[in-house]
Amino acid sequence: MDLSEKAELARQGDKEAFVFLIRAVQQSLFVIRRSIVKTDEDCADAIQETIAKAFSNVHTLKEPTYFKTWIIRILINECNRIIKKKKRVSLVPYDMRKTSYKGDFEQIELFEVIDELDEKLQTIVTLFYIEDLSVKEISRVLEVSEGTVKSRLFRARRQLSELVLGEGEGKYEFS
Repeated sequence: MDLSEKAELARQGDKEAFVFLIRAVQQSLFVIRRSIVKTDEDCADAIQETIAKAFSNVHTLKEPTYFKTWIIRILINECNRIIKKKKRVSLVPYDMRKTSYKGDFEQIELFEVIDELDEKLQTIVTLFYIEDLSVKEISRVLEVSEGTVKSRLFRARRQLSELVLGEGEGKYEFS
């Protein structure tokens, strides 16, 4: 049984199908929430609230094929609510990178460069390059046009290039 069939069952009230869906998307949720909120406490709150809201509202899911996109949108909204509530800047914390990538210095350096981007561009880069979502999926998740996604990706690539290559030697050096 594929995810859209499970999503349809969850929409009809099947709790086991909902749990299956959460397990299927949990890794993506963990990566995305860490790219938006900073502390472990906020990350846990974002996930808990997202799952609770998704469970309460799964019957409103219009298209079961888009369950993952739908729940990522809930997560992003929840993360943004937490940020607004605490009025913090969104960065991927260094300690998360260190433990998640176990010494993979190139990954750590990449995340340090991504941290230099503004919040909207960080989110686009995370969804496109780390979560491997398409431009169309990102536009649905962020509720913006595909053209906006493309222009933000273009700006993010340009800024990343400037940070890495810079004028002359650049700000970052990769080994």
